[in-house]
Amino acid sequence: MSGVLLTDRYMSPMTESDLDEVAAIEKLAYEFPWSRGNFGDSLRNGYFGVCLRHVTGTLIGYCVLMPVVDEMHLLNLCVAPQAQGAGAGLALLREAVRITHAEKLEGLLLEVRPSNHRAIRLYERFGFASIGRRKNYYPARHRGREDAIVMRLSFATEGEDGAA
Repeated sequence: MSGVLLTDRYMSPMTESDLDEVAAIEKLAYEFPWSRGNFGDSLRNGYFGVCLRHVTGTLIGYCVLMPVVDEMHLLNLCVAPQAQGAGAGLALLREAVRITHAEKLEGLLLEVRPSNHRAIRLYERFGFASIGRRKNYYPARHRGREDAIVMRLSFATEGEDGAA
């Protein structure tokens, strides 16, 4: 994946040199953020990291993808709070799907907080379906723990799943 120009923004692979900016946005966007070390570990383990930048060079979002057997797991997708609502999340999701297809994987899996209505709407509009729930998956300040909705976007074509 090389830098791809998208009108006023572009995507590029996440590298170690991006991690300070990534961690700073993560802290702004989430009550329980990943650490800089979590992102570094992901890159060192061969996961796919993608950065979305404005043409000025300002980081506006990123995602981290982990290939698992026959599908991709979207571990983290985040848009800087000041850039939300302008299509950055959709652009990152499209790139996650593109990478998943390029890796010839059958689908894209993710977890999302039930309280994250904006993200759920984005995923549903994109074609993700809810396939389950992970109990007490996320830390939550006032509720102890919060469940996760597990969602999947399947790329299986007709007949590939064993159906006649």
